[in-house]
Amino acid sequence: MLDQLLGLIQEHSQQAIVQNPEIPNSQNADVMHTLMGSITGGLQEQAQSGNIQGIMGLLSGKETGNGIMNNPIVASIAGNAVSAIMQKFGLSSSSAGGIVSSVLPGVLGSLINKTSNPSDGSFDFNSILGGLLGGGGATAASPAAAAASGFDFNQIGYALADGKLDMNDVMSIGKSFMGGGNAAPANPSQPKEQGGFDLGGMLGGFFGGK
Repeated sequence: MLDQLLGLIQEHSQQAIVQNPEIPNSQNADVMHTLMGSITGGLQEQAQSGNIQGIMGLLSGKETGNGIMNNPIVASIAGNAVSAIMQKFGLSSSSAGGIVSSVLPGVLGSLINKTSNPSDGSFDFNSILGGLLGGGGATAASPAAAAASGFDFNQIGYALADGKLDMNDVMSIGKSFMGGGNAAPANPSQPKEQGGFDLGGMLGGFFGGK
């Protein structure tokens, strides 16, 4: 899926990179790969810090209401991308910032639209979250990495995108997944699993009656 992500970057980079007189044609591909590394590295950093709910909120489009560049994860990715482009290609802060602000919103907007759409098979929550939690990069691992954890991130992500779950639900799931304590059962009469929690029961409670 890294190829698909690079394809999105290429799609949104024609004016800001390919037609940019400050970037020699021989460096176009390198700049695009630098942007891709900032995106995957930024998401990996968030996953390693346990911010599962933040990633799910971003990829479902639920935490971009104030503009995608104002999302804290995106802002961090953008800052890292600007610094990397400045260092690698000798561009000024304003030039590097212009490239990032021109390319990143379109790339991430397309990524969000594709990930949150069950009918689009190019990206999904399982492949992205599975790769991040498996340590293989944002889109490097197969959905098996997520399945091995007992989580179906697609079920959670699509429900979040459709409004069937809210961010409090996802925060509860994320804390439990990262070992931050047991989540309260969705059904008070349903006991927690020893040493963890029952994701199936939790989701059943969230979806019940909806």
